[in-house]
Amino acid sequence: MSDITLKGNTIHTVGQLPEVGTQVKNFRLVNDKLEVKTLEDYQGKKVIFNIFPSIDTGVCAASARKFNEEATSLENTIVVNVSKDLPFALGRFCAAEGLNNVDTLSDFRGTFGEDYGVTITDSPMQGLLSRAIVVADESGKVIYTEQVPEITQEPDYEKAIAALK
Repeated sequence: MSDITLKGNTIHTVGQLPEVGTQVKNFRLVNDKLEVKTLEDYQGKKVIFNIFPSIDTGVCAASARKFNEEATSLENTIVVNVSKDLPFALGRFCAAEGLNNVDTLSDFRGTFGEDYGVTITDSPMQGLLSRAIVVADESGKVIYTEQVPEITQEPDYEKAIAALK
């Protein structure tokens, strides 16, 4: 269990992020066309998982925009935004914002949050995903993680990108 904060108040997640050096776990996430995406869809690519509570919050939207911008310069790398938002809401946001360099996927019917240790267990945000980053290399090995300590703060983009170089 991770202790994080929401506006200074302690909240918890179901577990810990995957450890650096371990293999990322398979997942079943859903895109805006209701197609299931799994780890196999990203085989041979570096992956940045940008995990957040909801695209409808300012910080989550900012991280999606920032990683979309950064993704254009990352060789053999895909950014995967993950939240519990419905796929339709994620698709609408990405279309309105012109986010076409990232995959934005929903865990609304999956176990990604539990498998990656990021489901929030208490507070008004119970059931949503915490703000976190997991970066994996081409072989699926975790090379960087960040559990953002305060949910209203943005992740450390520079460290996540630097892990890929």
